[in-house]
Amino acid sequence: MSQQDNFSGGFLLGAIVGGVVGGVLGALLISQRLEETSEETLLKKADAPEVKAKGKKRPLRGSTEQNIELARRSLEDKIAQLNDAIDDVRQQLSSVNGQAIEVDREGSLTEEP
Repeated sequence: MSQQDNFSGGFLLGAIVGGVVGGVLGALLISQRLEETSEETLLKKADAPEVKAKGKKRPLRGSTEQNIELARRSLEDKIAQLNDAIDDVRQQLSSVNGQAIEVDREGSLTEEP
């Protein structure tokens, strides 16, 4: 019984000391890392003041109708590409199931025997 008490007491003491040492060591390493990153950040900001933060969105001011039209056309092209890809996958899946399904541009389905 005496050995079991010594073991549990030593285990508990080791856990407490290990936790304290680990906490202090972790805090020191983190504070050192934060100082390094803050210095790097200050140097980067001093070198390139025009760089925007990642999370910020650029304002829509200054958008001309021409830019809006270009963006709309680009989106229409991407939508057309996605529709073609969806049609291809739909045809591949229908051939796997043993049915040939024709999809016309309006989106209506016609089954072929």
